[in-house]
Amino acid sequence: MEVTKRFVNQLAYKIVGCAIEVHKELGPGLLENLYEECLIFELKNMGLKVTSQQQIVPIYKGIECISRLRFDILVEDLVLVENKSTNGFSPIDQAQLLSYMNLLEKPKGLLINYNVLNITTEGLIPLVNKYFAKLPE
Repeated sequence: MEVTKRFVNQLAYKIVGCAIEVHKELGPGLLENLYEECLIFELKNMGLKVTSQQQIVPIYKGIECISRLRFDILVEDLVLVENKSTNGFSPIDQAQLLSYMNLLEKPKGLLINYNVLNITTEGLIPLVNKYFAKLPE
C-alpha cells in the first residue's frame, strides 16, 4: 500500500479516536504513563502496529551522539504521539515533537494532553513537516 497524505491523516484520526476513548474512560488529572499504557492498549486492539519508549539516536554532522532521546509512541512507523498530562502545552512541547519527527523522518505527530476537559478542543495539536509535504495526496 502506498503511503499518502490521506492515509497518514486517516491513521492520525484513528489515533485521536483511541485517545478520546482513553480520556472518556479515565478522565483528566492522572499520570502520563497511565494514559500512554491505555492508549497503546486501544491502538493494538485496533490492530495497529505500535512501538513505544524507543530510543532516538541523534546524528550530528555525521557522528552518532552518545546522548539518547526517547519518544512516547510510534504508530505504523508513521505517526509519532507525544503524551502529556499538564496544565497546558508550552512552545517547547511542539518544538520537541517536531525535532523528534525530523530526527526519525516521520511525517506526522500528535501532541495529546489528557489533563483537559475535551481533548479535541483543548488537548490536541497535530503537526506535520517536510516529510509529510513530500507525500502524494
